[in-house]
Amino acid sequence: MYSTCIYCNRRLGTNHEIESFPVGRRLAFDAEKGRLWAICEVCRRWNLTPLEERWEAIEECERRFSDTTRRFSTDNIGLARLGDGLELIRIGRPRRPEFAAWRYGREFLRRRIRSMIVTGTQVVVSVAGALLGADIWWFFIFGGKKQVVARPRLDDGSHLYVIKSDLKHVRLMPHSGGGWALRVLYRPTERRGLFGARGKGRREEVELTGPTAVRAAGLILPRVNSWGGTDSQVRSAVGLIEEVRDPERLFGHVAERHADMRGRGTVTRMDSEVRLALEMAAHEESERRALEGELAILEVAWREAEEIAAIADRLLIPQEIDRWIHKERKEPDG
Repeated sequence: MYSTCIYCNRRLGTNHEIESFPVGRRLAFDAEKGRLWAICEVCRRWNLTPLEERWEAIEECERRFSDTTRRFSTDNIGLARLGDGLELIRIGRPRRPEFAAWRYGREFLRRRIRSMIVTGTQVVVSVAGALLGADIWWFFIFGGKKQVVARPRLDDGSHLYVIKSDLKHVRLMPHSGGGWALRVLYRPTERRGLFGARGKGRREEVELTGPTAVRAAGLILPRVNSWGGTDSQVRSAVGLIEEVRDPERLFGHVAERHADMRGRGTVTRMDSEVRLALEMAAHEESERRALEGELAILEVAWREAEEIAAIADRLLIPQEIDRWIHKERKEPDG
Protein backbone atom coordinates (compact mmCIF):
# COMPACT_ATOMS: atom_id res chain seq x y z
CA MET A 1 0.00 0.00 0.00
CA TYR A 2 1.59 3.29 -1.07
CA SER A 3 1.46 6.38 1.14
CA THR A 4 2.85 9.15 -1.11
CA CYS A 5 1.52 10.87 -4.22
CA ILE A 6 2.88 9.35 -7.43
CA TYR A 7 2.97 12.84 -9.01
CA CYS A 8 4.53 15.17 -6.40
CA ASN A 9 5.85 12.55 -3.94
CA ARG A 10 4.18 14.30 -0.97
CA ARG A 11 2.51 12.24 1.73
CA LEU A 12 -1.17 11.50 1.15
CA GLY A 13 -1.99 11.59 4.85
CA THR A 14 -3.96 9.03 6.84
CA ASN A 15 -7.53 8.43 7.95
CA HIS A 16 -9.08 6.36 10.73
CA GLU A 17 -12.45 5.84 9.05
CA ILE A 18 -11.69 3.32 6.28
CA GLU A 19 -9.96 0.43 8.04
CA SER A 20 -9.12 -1.47 4.84
CA PHE A 21 -7.52 1.64 3.29
CA PRO A 22 -6.22 4.07 5.95
CA VAL A 23 -4.31 6.18 3.38
CA GLY A 24 -5.50 9.61 2.23
CA ARG A 25 -7.65 12.43 3.55
CA ARG A 26 -9.81 12.59 0.43
CA LEU A 27 -10.94 9.43 -1.36
CA ALA A 28 -12.93 9.14 -4.58
CA PHE A 29 -14.57 5.86 -5.56
CA ASP A 30 -16.65 4.41 -8.38
CA ALA A 31 -18.30 1.21 -7.15
CA GLU A 32 -19.66 0.28 -10.57
CA LYS A 33 -16.28 0.38 -12.31
CA GLY A 34 -14.31 -0.75 -9.26
CA ARG A 35 -12.06 2.31 -9.03
CA LEU A 36 -10.63 4.02 -5.98
CA TRP A 37 -8.47 7.15 -5.95
CA ALA A 38 -6.53 8.83 -3.16
CA ILE A 39 -6.52 12.56 -3.90
CA CYS A 40 -3.34 14.42 -2.96
CA GLU A 41 -4.04 17.46 -0.77
CA VAL A 42 -0.96 19.28 -2.12
CA CYS A 43 -1.12 18.91 -5.91
CA ARG A 44 -4.80 17.78 -6.02
CA ARG A 45 -3.97 14.93 -8.43
CA TRP A 46 -5.91 11.66 -8.35
CA ASN A 47 -3.82 8.61 -7.50
CA LEU A 48 -5.40 5.39 -8.77
CA THR A 49 -4.98 2.75 -6.06
CA PRO A 50 -3.57 -0.74 -6.72
CA LEU A 51 -6.17 -3.28 -7.75
CA GLU A 52 -5.65 -5.66 -4.85
CA GLU A 53 -6.25 -2.91 -2.28
CA ARG A 54 -9.44 -1.36 -3.57
CA TRP A 55 -12.35 -3.82 -3.49
CA GLU A 56 -12.94 -4.06 0.24
CA ALA A 57 -12.18 -0.36 0.62
CA ILE A 58 -14.76 0.55 -2.05
CA GLU A 59 -17.45 -1.43 -0.21
CA GLU A 60 -16.50 0.28 3.04
CA CYS A 61 -16.53 3.72 1.38
CA GLU A 62 -19.98 2.98 -0.08
CA ARG A 63 -21.28 1.95 3.33
CA ARG A 64 -19.82 4.94 5.15
CA PHE A 65 -21.08 7.31 2.46
CA SER A 66 -24.62 5.96 2.84
CA ASP A 67 -24.52 6.12 6.63
CA THR A 68 -23.37 9.72 7.00
CA THR A 69 -25.85 12.60 7.04
CA ARG A 70 -23.20 15.20 6.16
CA ARG A 71 -23.36 14.72 2.42
CA PHE A 72 -24.66 16.42 -0.69
CA SER A 73 -24.81 15.20 -4.25
CA THR A 74 -26.00 15.70 -7.78
CA ASP A 75 -27.46 12.92 -9.91
CA ASN A 76 -24.00 11.54 -10.60
CA ILE A 77 -21.49 12.73 -7.99
CA GLY A 78 -21.76 12.97 -4.22
CA LEU A 79 -19.52 14.40 -1.51
CA ALA A 80 -19.58 13.32 2.14
CA ARG A 81 -17.49 14.50 5.10
CA LEU A 82 -16.89 11.98 7.86
CA GLY A 83 -16.10 12.55 11.50
CA ASP A 84 -12.30 12.84 11.36
CA GLY A 85 -12.35 15.17 8.36
CA LEU A 86 -12.10 12.47 5.71
CA GLU A 87 -13.90 13.44 2.49
CA LEU A 88 -15.51 10.80 0.28
CA ILE A 89 -16.39 11.50 -3.34
CA ARG A 90 -18.85 8.99 -4.73
CA ILE A 91 -19.06 8.67 -8.50
CA GLY A 92 -22.15 7.11 -10.04
CA ARG A 93 -22.68 7.45 -13.77
CA PRO A 94 -21.15 10.88 -14.39
CA ARG A 95 -21.39 12.63 -17.69
CA ARG A 96 -17.93 13.79 -18.74
CA PRO A 97 -18.66 17.54 -18.32
CA GLU A 98 -19.87 17.07 -14.74
CA PHE A 99 -17.06 14.70 -13.84
CA ALA A 100 -14.43 17.04 -15.33
CA ALA A 101 -15.86 20.00 -13.41
CA TRP A 102 -15.38 18.08 -10.18
CA ARG A 103 -12.04 16.56 -10.98
CA TYR A 104 -10.29 19.39 -12.81
CA GLY A 105 -12.33 22.56 -12.42
CA ARG A 106 -11.37 23.33 -8.84
CA GLU A 107 -7.71 22.55 -9.46
CA PHE A 108 -7.58 24.84 -12.52
CA LEU A 109 -9.27 27.64 -10.57
CA ARG A 110 -6.89 27.13 -7.65
CA ARG A 111 -3.92 27.34 -10.00
CA ARG A 112 -5.25 30.57 -11.45
CA ILE A 113 -5.67 32.18 -8.04
CA ARG A 114 -2.24 31.00 -6.89
CA SER A 115 -0.54 32.38 -10.01
CA MET A 116 -2.29 35.73 -9.59
CA ILE A 117 -1.15 35.94 -5.96
CA VAL A 118 2.45 35.02 -6.81
CA THR A 119 2.61 37.46 -9.72
CA GLY A 120 1.08 40.25 -7.65
CA THR A 121 3.53 39.63 -4.83
CA GLN A 122 6.47 39.73 -7.23
CA VAL A 123 5.30 43.05 -8.68
CA VAL A 124 4.90 44.59 -5.22
CA VAL A 125 8.31 43.36 -4.08
CA SER A 126 9.96 44.58 -7.30
CA VAL A 127 8.41 48.05 -6.99
CA ALA A 128 9.36 48.27 -3.31
CA GLY A 129 12.92 47.23 -4.13
CA ALA A 130 13.15 49.78 -6.93
CA LEU A 131 12.03 52.54 -4.54
CA LEU A 132 14.73 51.46 -2.12
CA GLY A 133 17.35 51.45 -4.86
CA ALA A 134 17.60 47.68 -5.26
CA ASP A 135 16.75 46.39 -8.72
CA ILE A 136 15.55 42.88 -7.93
CA TRP A 137 13.02 42.59 -10.72
CA TRP A 138 15.58 40.67 -12.81
CA PHE A 139 15.58 37.88 -10.20
CA PHE A 140 11.88 37.14 -10.73
CA ILE A 141 12.21 37.35 -14.52
CA PHE A 142 15.44 35.44 -15.08
CA GLY A 143 16.18 33.74 -11.76
CA GLY A 144 13.83 30.81 -12.24
CA LYS A 145 14.40 30.12 -15.93
CA LYS A 146 16.74 27.20 -15.25
CA GLN A 147 14.57 25.70 -12.52
CA VAL A 148 13.60 22.07 -13.17
CA VAL A 149 9.82 21.96 -13.54
CA ALA A 150 9.28 18.38 -14.80
CA ARG A 151 11.16 15.07 -14.72
CA PRO A 152 9.64 12.70 -17.31
CA ARG A 153 10.84 9.12 -16.94
CA LEU A 154 11.95 7.05 -19.92
CA ASP A 155 11.38 3.32 -20.36
CA ASP A 156 14.94 2.55 -19.21
CA GLY A 157 14.34 4.30 -15.90
CA SER A 158 16.36 7.44 -16.65
CA HIS A 159 14.87 10.93 -16.37
CA LEU A 160 14.73 14.03 -18.53
CA TYR A 161 15.14 17.30 -16.67
CA VAL A 162 12.92 19.94 -18.27
CA ILE A 163 13.61 23.50 -17.14
CA LYS A 164 11.19 26.41 -17.14
CA SER A 165 12.70 28.26 -20.10
CA ASP A 166 12.41 25.16 -22.31
CA LEU A 167 8.66 24.79 -21.84
CA LYS A 168 8.10 27.21 -24.72
CA HIS A 169 9.86 24.75 -27.05
CA VAL A 170 7.68 21.70 -26.30
CA ARG A 171 5.96 20.67 -29.52
CA LEU A 172 3.18 18.26 -30.42
CA MET A 173 3.45 16.94 -33.98
CA PRO A 174 2.49 14.07 -36.25
CA HIS A 175 4.98 11.18 -36.08
CA SER A 176 6.65 9.89 -39.22
CA GLY A 177 5.74 6.33 -38.26
CA GLY A 178 2.10 7.22 -37.66
CA GLY A 179 0.32 8.68 -34.67
CA TRP A 180 1.78 11.62 -32.79
CA ALA A 181 4.97 12.57 -30.97
CA LEU A 182 5.98 15.01 -28.25
CA ARG A 183 9.25 16.84 -28.89
CA VAL A 184 10.91 17.96 -25.65
CA LEU A 185 14.06 19.93 -24.88
CA TYR A 186 15.79 18.86 -21.67
CA ARG A 187 19.00 18.89 -19.65
CA PRO A 188 20.83 15.61 -18.89
CA THR A 189 21.41 16.30 -15.17
CA GLU A 190 20.21 18.51 -12.36
CA ARG A 191 21.85 20.20 -9.40
CA ARG A 192 19.94 20.84 -6.22
CA GLY A 193 20.53 24.07 -4.34
CA LEU A 194 19.03 26.43 -1.80
CA PHE A 195 16.35 27.68 -4.22
CA GLY A 196 15.47 24.29 -5.75
CA ALA A 197 16.83 22.11 -8.52
CA ARG A 198 18.42 23.60 -11.63
CA GLY A 199 19.04 21.85 -14.93
CA LYS A 200 22.68 21.31 -15.81
CA GLY A 201 24.48 20.37 -19.00
CA ARG A 202 24.03 21.13 -22.65
CA ARG A 203 20.45 21.34 -23.91
CA GLU A 204 19.34 18.22 -25.76
CA GLU A 205 16.22 17.24 -27.69
CA VAL A 206 14.17 14.05 -27.76
CA GLU A 207 11.04 12.90 -29.56
CA LEU A 208 8.73 10.83 -27.35
CA THR A 209 5.95 8.53 -28.53
CA GLY A 210 3.42 6.10 -27.08
CA PRO A 211 2.98 5.69 -23.30
CA THR A 212 6.23 7.57 -22.64
CA ALA A 213 4.86 10.64 -24.44
CA VAL A 214 1.58 10.40 -22.51
CA ARG A 215 3.43 10.26 -19.18
CA ALA A 216 5.65 13.18 -20.16
CA ALA A 217 2.65 15.25 -21.26
CA GLY A 218 0.96 14.56 -17.92
CA LEU A 219 3.96 16.09 -16.13
CA ILE A 220 4.77 18.96 -18.49
CA LEU A 221 1.29 20.28 -19.30
CA PRO A 222 0.41 21.29 -15.70
CA ARG A 223 3.47 23.52 -15.77
CA VAL A 224 2.48 24.98 -19.14
CA ASN A 225 -1.06 25.50 -17.78
CA SER A 226 0.21 27.19 -14.62
CA TRP A 227 -2.53 29.83 -14.89
CA GLY A 228 -5.25 27.18 -14.80
CA GLY A 229 -8.56 28.03 -16.40
CA THR A 230 -12.05 29.38 -15.87
CA ASP A 231 -15.26 27.32 -15.79
CA SER A 232 -16.03 28.25 -19.39
CA GLN A 233 -12.56 27.21 -20.52
CA VAL A 234 -12.94 23.87 -18.74
CA ARG A 235 -16.29 23.30 -20.47
CA SER A 236 -14.73 24.13 -23.85
CA ALA A 237 -11.84 21.76 -23.14
CA VAL A 238 -14.26 18.96 -22.25
CA GLY A 239 -16.11 19.66 -25.48
CA LEU A 240 -12.90 19.07 -27.45
CA ILE A 241 -12.44 15.66 -25.81
CA GLU A 242 -16.07 14.78 -26.45
CA GLU A 243 -15.63 15.74 -30.09
CA VAL A 244 -12.95 13.08 -30.71
CA ARG A 245 -14.54 10.61 -28.21
CA ASP A 246 -11.15 9.23 -27.14
CA PRO A 247 -8.59 11.04 -24.93
CA GLU A 248 -5.53 9.65 -26.74
CA ARG A 249 -6.95 10.46 -30.18
CA LEU A 250 -7.11 14.09 -29.08
CA PHE A 251 -3.29 14.30 -29.20
CA GLY A 252 -3.19 13.08 -32.79
CA HIS A 253 -6.10 15.33 -33.74
CA VAL A 254 -4.41 18.42 -32.28
CA ALA A 255 -1.03 17.47 -33.79
CA GLU A 256 -2.50 17.24 -37.28
CA ARG A 257 -4.54 20.42 -36.91
CA HIS A 258 -1.51 22.47 -35.79
CA ALA A 259 1.00 20.91 -38.20
CA ASP A 260 0.46 23.60 -40.84
CA MET A 261 -0.27 26.49 -38.49
CA ARG A 262 2.10 29.17 -37.35
CA GLY A 263 4.20 27.79 -34.53
CA ARG A 264 3.80 24.25 -35.95
CA GLY A 265 2.58 22.48 -32.84
CA THR A 266 4.28 24.56 -30.15
CA VAL A 267 2.18 23.81 -27.08
CA THR A 268 2.55 27.23 -25.43
CA ARG A 269 1.10 28.90 -28.56
CA MET A 270 -2.06 26.80 -28.53
CA ASP A 271 -5.33 28.15 -27.17
CA SER A 272 -5.77 27.68 -23.44
CA GLU A 273 -8.81 25.42 -24.01
CA VAL A 274 -6.69 23.10 -26.16
CA ARG A 275 -3.89 22.96 -23.59
CA LEU A 276 -6.35 22.19 -20.79
CA ALA A 277 -7.99 19.47 -22.89
CA LEU A 278 -4.60 17.88 -23.57
CA GLU A 279 -3.80 17.86 -19.85
CA MET A 280 -7.11 16.17 -19.03
CA ALA A 281 -6.59 13.66 -21.84
CA ALA A 282 -3.07 12.81 -20.63
CA HIS A 283 -4.31 11.92 -17.15
CA GLU A 284 -7.29 9.92 -18.39
CA GLU A 285 -5.14 8.03 -20.90
CA SER A 286 -2.58 7.19 -18.20
CA GLU A 287 -5.35 5.73 -16.05
CA ARG A 288 -6.74 3.75 -18.96
CA ARG A 289 -3.34 2.23 -19.64
CA ALA A 290 -2.96 1.40 -15.96
CA LEU A 291 -6.30 -0.41 -15.99
CA GLU A 292 -5.27 -2.32 -19.13
CA GLY A 293 -2.14 -3.41 -17.31
CA GLU A 294 -4.20 -4.64 -14.38
CA LEU A 295 -6.44 -6.65 -16.70
CA ALA A 296 -3.38 -8.21 -18.35
CA ILE A 297 -2.03 -9.20 -14.93
CA LEU A 298 -5.40 -10.69 -14.03
CA GLU A 299 -5.46 -12.72 -17.24
CA VAL A 300 -2.00 -14.12 -16.53
CA ALA A 301 -3.03 -15.00 -12.98
CA TRP A 302 -6.22 -16.65 -14.26
CA ARG A 303 -4.32 -18.79 -16.78
CA GLU A 304 -1.87 -19.90 -14.10
CA ALA A 305 -4.75 -20.77 -11.78
CA GLU A 306 -6.45 -22.66 -14.61
CA GLU A 307 -3.33 -24.76 -15.24
CA ILE A 308 -3.01 -25.59 -11.54
CA ALA A 309 -6.70 -26.52 -11.36
CA ALA A 310 -6.32 -28.82 -14.39
CA ILE A 311 -3.34 -30.57 -12.79
CA ALA A 312 -5.23 -30.97 -9.53
CA ASP A 313 -8.23 -32.46 -11.35
CA ARG A 314 -6.03 -35.03 -13.08
CA LEU A 315 -4.47 -36.05 -9.80
CA LEU A 316 -7.91 -36.98 -8.45
CA ILE A 317 -8.89 -39.15 -11.46
CA PRO A 318 -7.51 -42.72 -11.79
CA GLN A 319 -5.18 -43.15 -14.77
CA GLU A 320 -7.36 -45.75 -16.54
CA ILE A 321 -10.42 -43.46 -16.37
CA ASP A 322 -8.38 -40.57 -17.67
CA ARG A 323 -7.28 -42.74 -20.65
CA TRP A 324 -10.90 -43.76 -21.28
CA ILE A 325 -12.05 -40.10 -21.28
CA HIS A 326 -9.24 -39.16 -23.66
CA LYS A 327 -10.21 -42.03 -26.00
CA GLU A 328 -13.91 -41.16 -25.97
CA ARG A 329 -13.17 -37.57 -26.85
CA LYS A 330 -11.31 -38.66 -29.99
CA GLU A 331 -13.94 -41.13 -31.20
CA PRO A 332 -16.96 -39.74 -33.14
CA ASP A 333 -20.42 -39.95 -31.60
CA GLY A 334 -22.37 -43.20 -32.09
